[in-house]
Amino acid sequence: MIPGLPATPSPPPSSPAARQGQGDAALRAAAERLEATFLAEMLKAAGVGAPRQSFGGGPGEDQFASFLREEQARAMVGAGGIGLAESLFEALKERSVDRV
Repeated sequence: MIPGLPATPSPPPSSPAARQGQGDAALRAAAERLEATFLAEMLKAAGVGAPRQSFGGGPGEDQFASFLREEQARAMVGAGGIGLAESLFEALKERSVDRV
């Protein structure tokens, strides 16, 4: 074993195993983005980022509230989310295998 190199060699970039790994990563990323979008909408419905009635508010706060919700949703997904991304990933993976 050579220090600094992985114990098991990674497959060549053009191999089916490498393409499968890249495809899985892309599917997982898409599933996580979908879960984050869903959570952002749920946070919006719950009133997170809604303008306050006294002190504050204004057009700037209204415009940037969506950014706050999106970042909070991404943080939730990064911490494990609600499991929606995993369900979506499995469904997308199963569907992509059926098409091959």
